[in-house]
Amino acid sequence: MLKELQTLTEFLVARQLMVATAESCTAGLVAKLLTDQAGSSQWFERGFVTYSNEAKQEMLGVSETTLRSYGAVSEQTIIEMASGALQYSHADVSLAISGIAGPDGGTADKPVGTVWFGWAARSGRQRQQMQRFAGDRDAIRQQAADYAIQGMLEFLQDE
Repeated sequence: MLKELQTLTEFLVARQLMVATAESCTAGLVAKLLTDQAGSSQWFERGFVTYSNEAKQEMLGVSETTLRSYGAVSEQTIIEMASGALQYSHADVSLAISGIAGPDGGTADKPVGTVWFGWAARSGRQRQQMQRFAGDRDAIRQQAADYAIQGMLEFLQDE
């Protein structure tokens, strides 16, 4: 993961892009990993930790209707989280994560380990993806954080 972080950092610096994160199940882990990199103030704008539905609504503008209709762990919510992170920051790109890290909270449709990811750019380009991870709570959160960072790099390189 260190190589991906270094490549992402170089990409952001070279293009003078700022990143914002919107995290739920990872509770700021992605922001921590990104800001562990020296010089991260050049490209890390801010992070939102929106664990509760109320925080998602108040800090990111996620619709109550979306949360009620689809739940916090859904493609619809992750789209609004990624968009909200851009709307409420000065960042050029954002990444959002919402999932079920366990050990409880899972359902038949959304078992423990289900995580939705969203990446968005001010240009209007977006990407969403769902993954299912295995392991305990810490393992799921770490896998989700690593996947989010790798996904951000791929999202930016595809532009």
